[in-house]
Amino acid sequence: MTTYAIAGASGQLGRKVLDALLTQVDAADIVALARDPAKLADYAVRGVGVRVADYDRPETLAPALAGVDRLLLISGNAVGARVPQHAAVVAAAQAAGVGFIAYTSILHADTSPIGLAGEHRETEALIRASGLGYALLRNGWYMENYTGNLAPALQFGVISGAAGEGRIAAATRADLAAGAAAVLIAGSLGVHELAGDVAFTMADLAAEVARQSGQPVAYVDKSEADYTAQLAGVGLPAPIAAMVADSSFQTSKGALFDDSHTLSRLIGRPTTTPAEVIRVSLAG
Repeated sequence: MTTYAIAGASGQLGRKVLDALLTQVDAADIVALARDPAKLADYAVRGVGVRVADYDRPETLAPALAGVDRLLLISGNAVGARVPQHAAVVAAAQAAGVGFIAYTSILHADTSPIGLAGEHRETEALIRASGLGYALLRNGWYMENYTGNLAPALQFGVISGAAGEGRIAAATRADLAAGAAAVLIAGSLGVHELAGDVAFTMADLAAEVARQSGQPVAYVDKSEADYTAQLAGVGLPAPIAAMVADSSFQTSKGALFDDSHTLSRLIGRPTTTPAEVIRVSLAG
């Protein structure tokens, strides 16, 4: 019997990984880890073990991993503080005798020019040096990043960015979660570049939103500085605005493109198309 643990299980990706695991693994063999176990009460009633694990409280981590064979470490969201958080989890996994760790990194982390990639590279290095069996799940951007709120695009007829003609191989959280579950169950060692099968430019995205909605929507490309200013102008804190604009600009250099089709092979089906994700978003 193999016991699987998901660290960061109460987040949007973590819950979808739990859902994917539950289609293939007994609930009694799954442990869901979160700062606030109450957020996972719906999984607890289904028989999933729920334990407290706080990346900022290392003393909670090794007990939470007791008896765990394979761990998925979902990267934290505290940008700038993630490396020590992740290091604490890796150390706890070593102490608890975990045999395999999978980590949600960023697409092409070793070469990515995106500013956010730095913390992922450092975490990957920690994991490689840990002596644990490991899988690096280098996730592309979520499709939901682009379709989660289309109301402003429909209201103003504009989608803005600094991505130029860069192609984006985004995938849905559900598809990436299914890929993570597949790697955990198989214990697939190594590096996995995980992206959607169908790449698009931001202009393609705008055109598909326009086609499906029947309303005029166009992509307006801006400089990184102008896009940063726009984001700050609608209320994003300056560091977040700069981070989002950097990610968009680096897209113009191919940072979010991958055509390996690794994800679809892992999940045994094509990834969800951008057109389908847009359809669901507009219907919602």
